[in-house]
Amino acid sequence: MFNGAPEIVIQGITESGETFRPSDWAERLSGMLSVFSDDGYLAYSPFLKPIMAGGVRCVAIDRELEQKDPAAYAFLLQFARDNQLKMRPGRKAKRPDDPVTGTAVAEGGVAPRSDS
Repeated sequence: MFNGAPEIVIQGITESGETFRPSDWAERLSGMLSVFSDDGYLAYSPFLKPIMAGGVRCVAIDRELEQKDPAAYAFLLQFARDNQLKMRPGRKAKRPDDPVTGTAVAEGGVAPRSDS
């Protein structure tokens, strides 16, 4: 699924076009791999983060999670399927030959997220 994309995005929109509820679903789902930092702040995993894309709450899953924690990766994809949430490829792979950003522009001409 989504061969070549280093990231999968679960969108907060169902296959029927409805907004997924509750409104904090992305933060709750991302919280399953979060930890508290030494200063007491919640820190999301680099492999699972809530994001906004096009005004829609989403969760970005780094495909590396499939190797690091296969059970968590499988759970996330099953969650999306069970709730009939749309999924799409996320950012493109970094291009080491790009002298400015070192990254490719995502499909549709959208620049990659600044937190990646």
